Amino acid sequence: MPNGAATNGSAKPGRLAQRRKAVGLTQGQLAALLGVARTTVVRWERGQNQPAPWLRPKLAKALQIPADRLEELLAVPGGPGGPGGLDSSQESAAAVPRQLPATVADFTGRAAELQALTRILDDAEASPPGTVVISAIGGTAGVGKTALALHWAHKITGRFPDGQLHINLRGYDPSGNPVAPAAAIRGFLGALGVPPERVPRAPDAQAGLYRSMLADRRVLIVLDNAGDEQQVRPLLPASAGSLVLVTSRSNLGGLAAADGARLLTVDVLGHAEAVHMLTARLGSDRAAAEPDAVDRIAALCAYLPLALAVAAARAATRPRFPLAALAAELADSAGVLDVLDAGDPASSVRAVISWSTRQLGDEAARMFRLLGLHPGPDISVPAAASLAGATEAGARRLLRELARAHLIAERVPARYALHDLLRTYAAEQANDSESEPDRQAAVGRVLDYYLHTAARASPLLNPAMEPVVLASPRPGSDPVQLADYSQALTWFEAEHQVLLAASTLAAGAGFDIHAWQLPWAMTSFLRIRGYWQEWDAVQRTALAAATRLDDTAAQAMCGRLLAMACTIQGDFAEAHDRFAGSLALYQRLGDRRGEAKIEHNLAVLAGYERRYEDALRHGEHTLRLSQAIGDKRLEAEVLNSVGWYHGQLGDYQQARAFCRRSLTLCAEVDHRRLEGHAWDSLGYAEHHLGNFAEAAACYLRALSIAREGGDRYDEARGLTHLGDARQAASESALAREAWQQALAIFEDLRHAEADEVRARLTSASHQPAKSPPA
Repeated sequence: MPNGAATNGSAKPGRLAQRRKAVGLTQGQLAALLGVARTTVVRWERGQNQPAPWLRPKLAKALQIPADRLEELLAVPGGPGGPGGLDSSQESAAAVPRQLPATVADFTGRAAELQALTRILDDAEASPPGTVVISAIGGTAGVGKTALALHWAHKITGRFPDGQLHINLRGYDPSGNPVAPAAAIRGFLGALGVPPERVPRAPDAQAGLYRSMLADRRVLIVLDNAGDEQQVRPLLPASAGSLVLVTSRSNLGGLAAADGARLLTVDVLGHAEAVHMLTARLGSDRAAAEPDAVDRIAALCAYLPLALAVAAARAATRPRFPLAALAAELADSAGVLDVLDAGDPASSVRAVISWSTRQLGDEAARMFRLLGLHPGPDISVPAAASLAGATEAGARRLLRELARAHLIAERVPARYALHDLLRTYAAEQANDSESEPDRQAAVGRVLDYYLHTAARASPLLNPAMEPVVLASPRPGSDPVQLADYSQALTWFEAEHQVLLAASTLAAGAGFDIHAWQLPWAMTSFLRIRGYWQEWDAVQRTALAAATRLDDTAAQAMCGRLLAMACTIQGDFAEAHDRFAGSLALYQRLGDRRGEAKIEHNLAVLAGYERRYEDALRHGEHTLRLSQAIGDKRLEAEVLNSVGWYHGQLGDYQQARAFCRRSLTLCAEVDHRRLEGHAWDSLGYAEHHLGNFAEAAACYLRALSIAREGGDRYDEARGLTHLGDARQAASESALAREAWQQALAIFEDLRHAEADEVRARLTSASHQPAKSPPA
């Protein structure tokens, strides 16, 4: 008989097979213990394959031998053509497919995702056999799903000795013709060694043969670019041992629910990973010569791998051009997608995104386009409903459809975001497909939503806020009604960056009323949270819009709010000018409440400048005005200010009397934030009257109110004053603790009062710590 043509029946058992039989195991039983296919054990015993290193300890344990004896058992004489070899007909039936395409040469990053995929496989192999392992990688167009899948697949080929199958299912393809599951199965049967004449004619019979061929085998099956679950399910093995790795722009939640798939969503690269990818493609010398340009290119490409690759290729074709020139091209948002077009549809960011949007229904496609008009980094469901003029339930359904297509991402619950290149593409589509009146209507609806919700929320943060009469929201805009302080603060925190962007959009898109009213509605929040630079910036936008409208009342208010921002930031000269301008406008309008507000603001400004006699004079004038116009909230605020300035001038008895009157009126008008200010001022008076325990109790009450309201500046001032009272009571350790907390907040706010607290701590460090008196 020719060498290599021996049948299985005449093969002499190797030492591995002898040992298996000696411990009473069949090939199937040993395979089950190891979590591998029976055919894998057969191949080991024939010497056609060797166990992977990670399996050898388990194999030694199953065979009840020391690990160092395993190599001896695995040494089989003859090799593939010796004893135990296959004849030609068996070779065809046992074909080992190697269909994986090459991996990306300069694959970058994705350490967390690679670890997650490996953990899925490890967990499956450590579990009792019986389940097909399915891992579905999802993500937006151009994010590198295929690159990740192939890179990881090449790393684990040794764990699948029976081969690898791969197919591009073309679920998202310019042709619009996805691969039918039956066609994919016929291709796989050929790769598994089934001659064409043996392939059954009926599709069901082909699928059955495919599952039979995979039974008892460990095969890695990569299904790339799947359109949906229905395209994937017929390609799943029926028995354990194989791994199916799916990539798709759709969120294949149905595979997770019905088939036990483990889902992994791939996001854009981190900044460092994106820079590393660009450096690898540009060359380290060129990247090192212009590091700032490389950083900027990475950001302008939205850290999207496809965009980074196209940008690097564009730079490579122009080696004499500085990278800063490429960054400048990309910075033109109107032309960025033209720059990121390499001439091949598969390497064009615009084309690749378009293949995803073709799969959308009409309503979802319209929602996607309108999201390109929305300002800010993300959007809530109610805001999206107003943008589209839809119900909240309808908007939620459309957003979920877009999220399943990975055109938007739900990074926090019920808030959806799309990266800058997707936003640019969506805006292009809106300009192409939506009429100018329809675009303006959508922007108007969403600006109405933000303005009216903010206007309802702001008085919950500051009941003394100057009111503004708003026009009714447009049809289709449905603002939210918030219930209390906590809800209002939470809403502002979530919408903080969106509201800033909305103010800018309003000013640039011809919505000047929104451009001044939105900053007004944001004032209480920005003031409470210490976002003074933002307060300053949006009020300048607001004042410019009010001036364009020639709205005297709006100009007076915006100028006053801007002056307040200047005051708290220490720009006293501009504050004086702005207050003077607003006062003249209020007087022209005959607005006595506005005049009273300005007088009170001038008292605060004089206090910041340490001109306490002038501050007291302005405060007493404001007190008379507030009583004359019957504004009890303003009166309560001014009573506290007058008390504070009496204290600064050394009249602590008067200070205590005015602050107590303020506290009484605060309770009457339910002004919680001002109540905290009054407790702080009363604490100052008690401190300087020598009542240190009473002072500390007042400061603690003020501190509690500041923390309850999330007012960081008031919290820092309260801690500073509490530290002063503790130090005066010889409680040095407690004093330093309070000052250190205050310093941390002032430094975070970048406020000048940090220097004063720092000086207190320096002075205290030169004094011995004292314990509180017994």
